[in-house]
Amino acid sequence: MFSVVTDTSANLDCELAKERNIHIVPFHYYVNGEDMTCTDTRSFDGKTFYDAMRAGAKVTTSQITPQSYIDTLTPLLEKGEDILFVGMSSGISGSYASAETAAAQLRMDFPERQIHLVDTLGASLGEGLLAVKAAECRDAGASVADTAALLDEMRVGMCQVFTVDDLKYLRRTGRLSNIVALVGTVLNIKPLLKGNQEGKIVSFATVRGRRRSIQAMAERYNSMVKDAANQTIGIAHADCADDVKYLIGLLNEKNPPKEIMTVMYEPVTGSHVGPGALALFFMGDEKFRGEGLSLPMNPT
Repeated sequence: MFSVVTDTSANLDCELAKERNIHIVPFHYYVNGEDMTCTDTRSFDGKTFYDAMRAGAKVTTSQITPQSYIDTLTPLLEKGEDILFVGMSSGISGSYASAETAAAQLRMDFPERQIHLVDTLGASLGEGLLAVKAAECRDAGASVADTAALLDEMRVGMCQVFTVDDLKYLRRTGRLSNIVALVGTVLNIKPLLKGNQEGKIVSFATVRGRRRSIQAMAERYNSMVKDAANQTIGIAHADCADDVKYLIGLLNEKNPPKEIMTVMYEPVTGSHVGPGALALFFMGDEKFRGEGLSLPMNPT
């Protein structure tokens, strides 16, 4: 047996994490300078948070420090447990590097224990669904090494496609990696974004209008999803529940999945994508991450 550890950007419901015995390391965020964390997703008031952002509240975040990881992992190692850490993409956060620093120290302190780290190349449920898979593997009796190897394979097939109401949040925090995405929302042009092969956020298409952008997300799902009927897919949103319902309806028309996990973006990842963000996560064709698909779409 081993412990599965992830961070709050995995966007897992706190009760689900408890049920699956997944340990959570919290990110910190700051609203108008006030230090906060969000580990109790059930009590997180997403509407109030995103309305405050819409009204101009300044939200900033900080990466997790090596010491924070050490503080979480040490008690588990002291109990004789091995560790599998499932982390936020190194392409968008320095926190994974902090986890590597912590792991190097802990391997010296606990040489008899195994500590494996998986860079999911994702965030939100692109990370969270892999953490849940790790817990399933552990509970089925898989070794920590085999589970880490499986997640390393799965991460490249984790398709992450999303749209935002305003690119200013991604631009402000430096999370947008390709300059062609800087089209703003002029003339109601909406970007389609994805996680690329390096786990960075890039724009791969633009469409005209919010409804069309959601339809385009469903089209990408239908063309890229693998074995939909046997997988749990994820939807994260930043206070746009009606759009979630519309997207679910589109997904169920042609390739209904076994299950859809729907969450409100927690405040750390949510502060970077901004109010109105809508994201879809599913296992699909590995080619989706490739730059070869990062081509403009004619706005229609």
